[in-house]
Amino acid sequence: MKNLFLYLLLFSSTLVGFAQDTEDWKKLYVGTFTSEGAEGIYLCNFNLKTGDIQLEKTFKAIDDPSFLKISPDKKYIYVAGRASDKIEKNGGYIYAYKIEKNGDILFLNKQLSHGKDPCHVDVSADGKFVAVANYTSGTTALYPVAQDGTVNPACSVNRNEGSGPDKSRQASPHAHSIKFSPFDSSVFSADLGTDQLDIFLLKNKKLTEAEQKFVKIPEGSGPRHFDFHPNGEIIYVINELNSTVSVVKNQNNEWKVVQNISSLPGDFAAESYCADVHISNDARFLYGSNRGHNSITVFAIDDLTQNLAFKGAVSVEGNWPRNFTLSPDNKFMLVANQRSGNITVFKINEETGFPEFTGKQIQLPAPVCLEFLN
Repeated sequence: MKNLFLYLLLFSSTLVGFAQDTEDWKKLYVGTFTSEGAEGIYLCNFNLKTGDIQLEKTFKAIDDPSFLKISPDKKYIYVAGRASDKIEKNGGYIYAYKIEKNGDILFLNKQLSHGKDPCHVDVSADGKFVAVANYTSGTTALYPVAQDGTVNPACSVNRNEGSGPDKSRQASPHAHSIKFSPFDSSVFSADLGTDQLDIFLLKNKKLTEAEQKFVKIPEGSGPRHFDFHPNGEIIYVINELNSTVSVVKNQNNEWKVVQNISSLPGDFAAESYCADVHISNDARFLYGSNRGHNSITVFAIDDLTQNLAFKGAVSVEGNWPRNFTLSPDNKFMLVANQRSGNITVFKINEETGFPEFTGKQIQLPAPVCLEFLN
């Protein structure tokens, strides 16, 4: 009887330990460029305690799945795929997949992206709409989502107009990202070619121009990605062409640029191009990635004004950091280094906000987007 009791105690302790170990592991989807040697979307497991990262599965037969977005209910994942002209002359696709309990993704359907080189996708907070930005054609499109997660044909397509001073990169519009506001019915889109943060309203299943049509970012900046401050009054726009961050503030119901700050150290003079930007969960720090300088810049966010102060830049331990993400608990940062083909893992210093390299990484070809299944 005593031996049976000890056995049951040991068995229950093992089950508790196994459950805790399982809870420590989070699933991470990796978008890639198959045109640069990758095989499709990779599914990795990441340990929130140790920082270990492991490859679990590969989902093939997807052309350049360069950006991924999971629905708010965690049931579906939407993918911007850059099909080649041989496959689809009209541009790329937006793909819809169902996420199975084990993390597998089941193809549901796809729709034309209504533009060439779709590079960014977002899902509305209620999961009823998906939006995509098409880089080369400078178009954005809105899609209704059916109850089963499939995307219906586009209900709204907008074509941007204008250009910028850098004729090699800004001869025409280049929509580089699009996001639904978490605070109201606004939808924002950064256009690298026109130096604008365009503003739409989601109204009657259409993307219609807001009363303020756009925020003008300084000429030649090349706005690429952006993130929202949790107070709802600030948007941080990272600019690819001049390696800056623009702080956009809502003042008396008008969005205005109130600060522009470099993402590079003052002594760096070589070429570099910003890519991604994220705010920490506690809104104390803003992070931006620099391709060329190959670093993550750390900005401190002022409590009162929400303006930025440059604190320093940390090597990404790789080449060409395109996309990066913070772990669900905000304790780690993972960086997708496109050209060196590795995802590097950093522990966030809670006091300074600086990412500190853990020495852990995983080799995957051309990783360009990271999306946690929280």
